[in-house]
Amino acid sequence: MDLPEPKTKPAKHGRLRRGIYILPSLFTVGTLICGYYAILSTLKGTQMLAAGIGAGLSLVAFDTAAKAIGWAILFDGLDGRIARLTNSTSDFGREFDSLADVITFGVAPAFLAYAWGVRALDEVYGTQLVQHLRQVGWIVTFAYVICGAARLARFNIDTVKPSSDRRHFVGLPIPAAAGVIASLVHWAKYPVNDWVFGIAWLGIIAVLAPLMVSRVRYYSFKAVDLRRRRPYVTIVVLGLVVWAIWAFSEQVLVTLALTYLLSGPIARLTSRFRPHPPAPEEVHAA
Repeated sequence: MDLPEPKTKPAKHGRLRRGIYILPSLFTVGTLICGYYAILSTLKGTQMLAAGIGAGLSLVAFDTAAKAIGWAILFDGLDGRIARLTNSTSDFGREFDSLADVITFGVAPAFLAYAWGVRALDEVYGTQLVQHLRQVGWIVTFAYVICGAARLARFNIDTVKPSSDRRHFVGLPIPAAAGVIASLVHWAKYPVNDWVFGIAWLGIIAVLAPLMVSRVRYYSFKAVDLRRRRPYVTIVVLGLVVWAIWAFSEQVLVTLALTYLLSGPIARLTSRFRPHPPAPEEVHAA
C-alpha cells in the first residue's frame, strides 16, 4: 500500500530570507552613525550661536558635521562595492541603504545647510529681512529633503529593471548633493553672516534639489572593475589623490564636489552639439 505523499507548502515568491549579510550592512550602519553624529554636531553649533558664544567656536562644530558627512559618503560607496564584490547583494540591503541615505544625505545636510547658512544670520542681524530669509530657508532645505527621498525611491525602482544602465545615474545622486553642501561648509568654515551670501547659499541648495530628480545623467563609476589589472602608475595617482585630500582637504574636496556637480549639465549641453549618427534605414521585405 502506497503511503500518501506529505503535502508541502508552495514557496512564496518575494519572501524575505532570514538573516542579513553582515559585511555590507556594517558599512551602512557606519553611514547612519556618521549622519547621526553630523546632526548632533550641527545642533551643538546652533546652540553655541544661540548662547552668544560666537562663530569662532561654533565653526568647529559645523566643520565636524561636514567631515562626518564626508566619511559617510566613503562608507556609502564601500557598502555597495563590497556587496557586489562578495556577491552579497539583497533586497534588504538595498532598502536599508536607502533609509540610511535619507537620514545621512537628506536630513543631516539640510539641517547643516539651514543652521550654517541661514540660522546664523538670524543670530547676527535679527532684522525683518533676515526673518523672511529664514522662512525661505525652511522651504528650500525641506525641498532638498523631499527631492532626495524621491530620488532614492526612483533609484530603487530603476535598479531592479533589467535594462537599467549601470554606467550612469539618472539625476544627481543624493550623496553627491550632500557632498557639495559638506565640502562648501568645510571650505568656508565660518557660518554665513551676510544676507547676500545667505541668498547665494540658498540658491545653491535650490539648484541641488531639482537636479536630484532631473533626467540629467551622471557617471556612476560602477563600471570600474577593481579586480582587473591596472598599470603601476594607477596606484601612484591614487596615492597622490589621497595625500592631496589629507593635506589640502578644503580645496581638493570642494573642487571634486563642484566638478562632479557640473559634469552632468555640461555633458548634456555638449551632447546637443555633437553629430549624432544617422538612424539606420528600415529594410522592408520584398
